[in-house]
Amino acid sequence: MSDDTTPMQKMMGGYAPTFVGLTDDVLFGQVWSRTDDLSPRDRSLITISSLVSAGNIEQLNGHIPMGLANGLTEDEITEAITHVAFYAGWPRAVSALTLAKKIFES
Repeated sequence: MSDDTTPMQKMMGGYAPTFVGLTDDVLFGQVWSRTDDLSPRDRSLITISSLVSAGNIEQLNGHIPMGLANGLTEDEITEAITHVAFYAGWPRAVSALTLAKKIFES
């Protein structure tokens, strides 16, 4: 029996069903599936950079593995975070690189 539970369903359970539905159906259903102009790989690179810039480092736990699955390399992710450091702030980049290192090592 396969588990078709989405990551957001696992995270939220039945707590916020509308939020879960919007995440699954709109964000990851409609937005991420649009490949006419941006590939999933490109979307992952943009998302990782945006999360670092906004200081949402904890969300990288999901998006770095997703980026790897979408074709990004560890070196590309590390370089993107390094590049963003000059625009987003050094502490955010340090936090992101520390987390990325842990993810890559696991």
